Amino acid sequence: MTIFSKIIAGEIPSYKIAENDKFFAFLDIFPLKEGHVLVVPKKETDNLFDLPKEYLQEMLVFAQPIAKAIEKAFACNRCGISVIGLEVPHAHIHLIPINSADDLNFMNPKLKLSPGELKEVQKRILSVL
Repeated sequence: MTIFSKIIAGEIPSYKIAENDKFFAFLDIFPLKEGHVLVVPKKETDNLFDLPKEYLQEMLVFAQPIAKAIEKAFACNRCGISVIGLEVPHAHIHLIPINSADDLNFMNPKLKLSPGELKEVQKRILSVL
């Protein structure tokens, strides 16, 4: 069971943004930018492109209103999307408010937000979702 499966099951607390029967979205607790959200399929699969094609299609449709909410909640040019998939063996996409391509550079230092700050980020996104 991956750490993401434990988050989905409620065994590990998270700052949930959205959920349906197939997907779970929550704040990255080590974000590149405030508003950094992870979208994870509930079906535990290591590689994103090993998911059935209907999952891939539905994952983007699920992520779309979250991305739009991120764009409304944070000053940014757009919500960027990234697939890295090396840090956790569970398929996922990153939604990150960006102003330049460099904002998607995972070599940049991660923010260290307090639980109160993460809760505020969550509220900002949920208020426009």
